Amino acid sequence: MSAQAQMRALLDQLMGTSRDGDETRQRVKFTDDRVCKSHLLDCCPHDILAGTRMDLGECTKIHDLALRADYEIASKDKDLFFELDAMDHLESFIAECDRRTDIAKKRLSDTQEEISAEVAAKAEKVHELNEEIGKLLAKAEQLGAEGNVDESQRILMEMEKVKARKREAEDELRNSMPASSFQQQKLRVCEVCSAYLGLHDNDRRLADHFGGKLHLGFILIREKLDILRKTVAEIQEKRNQDRLKRREEREKEERMGHRSKSKSRDRRRSRSKERRRRRSRSSSRDRRRSRSRDKHRRHRSRSSSRSRSHRSSRERSSRHK
Repeated sequence: MSAQAQMRALLDQLMGTSRDGDETRQRVKFTDDRVCKSHLLDCCPHDILAGTRMDLGECTKIHDLALRADYEIASKDKDLFFELDAMDHLESFIAECDRRTDIAKKRLSDTQEEISAEVAAKAEKVHELNEEIGKLLAKAEQLGAEGNVDESQRILMEMEKVKARKREAEDELRNSMPASSFQQQKLRVCEVCSAYLGLHDNDRRLADHFGGKLHLGFILIREKLDILRKTVAEIQEKRNQDRLKRREEREKEERMGHRSKSKSRDRRRSRSKERRRRRSRSSSRDRRRSRSRDKHRRHRSRSSSRSRSHRSSRERSSRHK
């Protein structure tokens, strides 16, 4: 990659797709299904294993550092939950790698000479010490390249102790089996990257493997998968808690609403009863008034009738005289 291309990639990574006002680059958003969500989270196996003997080639989905920058900016304000897509992708990839590892193990068991369980355990111990030596040597070389000479020397001294333990384990293994069998190259499948390792591999070969880009790439992928699983579990737990909280709040509001409606119905019923009582009292008063008026009219009518009768009687008496 030229210096200009490197600078362009760095600007994309820092500023996103809109860094130079190029609208054509903004036609594809980072939320598009065509964009690799694992790439946005910096864990796509196509990127990590590029240049190794297991180079996967170009990813079928879009990889763009500018889109990653857009995602990182947007994810600060909103939970986009792309971790689930990336987790599914890595789980599928690791499952396929583990399947290849199991096939390689079965192939070895079918082709290599049968040995007893005791001898197999001793051979496994030698393999484990080989792995430890390879990791220590790779780490020491890395520290030396970084300029940390003292720490690198300390790791090398630790490695010498492990090599002494390995020689003892090899002696035990040699004494437990025929010389002809011991001289055969016993292979083992690496549990991390499914590569073949030899029982008698030298330190350089072991360091090249355990410090190599392929092995370290698989370690990185598996570590990122573990992180994604934890993140997804935390997000799902938070979402479940938020969902439960919203449901409790909704139920509380509904209960409050029911209580309010019940109180409102009670108030309406109370007002209705009060109106009926007022109407009843008013009607009773009206009936009493009506009876009183009727009685008064009857009384006046009787009084008037007696008065007329009395006058008529006096008039008749007057004429007789």
